[in-house]
Amino acid sequence: MTSTSSLAGGSSSQRCALRRSNALRSKYGAVNPVIVRFLKPAHGGDAAGKREEACDASARKPPSLVMQSACGINAAMEGKAIFHSKGRKVGCRLERQQNEAMPTLRGKGARLNRCPSEMEIVKEKFSKLLLGEDMSGGGKGVSSALALSNAITNLAASVFSEQRRLEPMPTERKVRWRKQIDWILSVADHIVDFIPSQQKTDHGSNMEVMVTVQRRDLQMAIPALRKLDALLLDYLDNFKDHNEFWYVSKDANESEKENSNKNDGKWWLPIVKVHPNGLSEVSQKWLQFQKDSVNQVLKAAMAINSQVLMEMEIPGVYLESLPKNGKACLGDAIYRSITDEVFDLEQFLKSMDLSTEYKILDLVNRIEASIVIWKRKLQNKENKTSWASPISLQKREQFEERAETILLLIKQRFRGLPQSVLDTSKIQYCKDVGQSILESYSRVLESLAFTVMSQIEDVLDAASETEKKNEGICKGISNANDTKKRTLPDAAKAKNLAYFDRLESL
Repeated sequence: MTSTSSLAGGSSSQRCALRRSNALRSKYGAVNPVIVRFLKPAHGGDAAGKREEACDASARKPPSLVMQSACGINAAMEGKAIFHSKGRKVGCRLERQQNEAMPTLRGKGARLNRCPSEMEIVKEKFSKLLLGEDMSGGGKGVSSALALSNAITNLAASVFSEQRRLEPMPTERKVRWRKQIDWILSVADHIVDFIPSQQKTDHGSNMEVMVTVQRRDLQMAIPALRKLDALLLDYLDNFKDHNEFWYVSKDANESEKENSNKNDGKWWLPIVKVHPNGLSEVSQKWLQFQKDSVNQVLKAAMAINSQVLMEMEIPGVYLESLPKNGKACLGDAIYRSITDEVFDLEQFLKSMDLSTEYKILDLVNRIEASIVIWKRKLQNKENKTSWASPISLQKREQFEERAETILLLIKQRFRGLPQSVLDTSKIQYCKDVGQSILESYSRVLESLAFTVMSQIEDVLDAASETEKKNEGICKGISNANDTKKRTLPDAAKAKNLAYFDRLESL
């Protein structure tokens, strides 16, 4: 009744608005507060027309703004921008819903950007080891031994590659190295042997049972390598407060590079610079002591690495690539020098071209291949065809000893050589996980010790060059003073004679 009377008594514009309101109410139920607000009567025809247009627009919009904002954050932002000025309550509801939704998205972003935890890093590393570095999971990965060897090598490369100066290793890299190398070496704790042990039962009788202990070579070598590792890091910490030498970047000005060691053969390293007066005597003795200490670590790491490589089995792929005899492998000149009746080691090395690293490594590969060939023939001495060779068994043993001596001397003189073909083949095809761990760990420590010792030698060489320059300058000054002393009396005599000549003329 109320709606009918209002339609009869009101104007045509009011009746139109009420009819639309009734239509919306019958279709959607309760009328939206925003629509009710626009249905209030106005004081003028223009305002009423505008209200009618707003009513039409409201009828075309979704009936519930809350439902519209639930479609997403963008819809909520749009709803806030459109309806905040039209209704205080609607805008507040949209803003409250937006604030409730945003923390969830911020939390997801925080989880994406945060640093991985230690457990996640462990899971990732051991997943790669179990997959054999084959992330596809297709079973085409490398063996467990090679995967562990590569893991130690890659870890050392990421940690030690930036150690280009004589300075302590940053705490972050040091902690990362010690933590992750412990993870990898934990595999060796489960490589065990079964040994008999006596146990007493509850009844008092003795019973022999088998117990597990860590494999003997790992039990001896891993603690020694850990000790060498700790010593190297401690030696680097000793260079914390040095002030008599420093480093100049390769991109520095020429004025900064003056009176410095140029490091022409090591372009990737910063240039060492010392004071114009050189190093003090105390610093030189201290640096020499540090060099000798690092050298002892280097020798120990080399000895462990050589022993492990020697115990590794020679892969069949390498044996198949060898020639039939040692002469074809060495060449006529080298074979003649080694098999001569009188063998002089120093003379042999002088006759070889060892000017480049490539030529040295080529000689090492030839000698190692010949040693393998001669050892195989000695092992196959029971075969009848081996006795048909014109070279006796004693001669082969003598040639093998000479070749091993040459190989040992070359490795001692030229430290830091790349791995030979034989060593690379052994590492690649090794199936023993324990041997792979020992070889890779000792190899990376050997490389770090060699790097530190080379850096100490660079500082000592820079100091030596500075001292030579100073001696040359002092010698030049002394020679100039001596010349001046010799010429001054002659000049004085000439001056006196000229004076007497003038007196006689007067």
